[in-house]
Amino acid sequence: MAHKILIVDDEPNILISLEYLMQREGFDVAVARDGLQAIAAIEADPPDLVLLDVMMPGKTGLEVCQHVRAQDRLRDVRIVMLTAKGRETDVAKGLALGANAYVTKPFSTRDLVARVRELLEGKAA
Repeated sequence: MAHKILIVDDEPNILISLEYLMQREGFDVAVARDGLQAIAAIEADPPDLVLLDVMMPGKTGLEVCQHVRAQDRLRDVRIVMLTAKGRETDVAKGLALGANAYVTKPFSTRDLVARVRELLEGKAA
């Protein structure tokens, strides 16, 4: 069974590109277009991993991350923050709120896939 990934981004081009990339890599992919949709999707059917944009309407990626980490039943969901905000303080804040990884845009798709696979290795398929 393929790992389930939820991609959350309010930018349609990024969402479509990441959806295509992750499907091509064999993952079961769902998408959300803002933080509120992300929380609803994660609560309804927890994915193995979330690719989560930081700056979004509704709720920010940081707020979504914090919400997920506050739920004991969602503790195994891996979170990769995707953002153009790459200052050390931004990275530290994302990791402090519980993100498993922090990837700054623009990023290498090969590196992103490698990071996703690395985070999912410890989980049963």
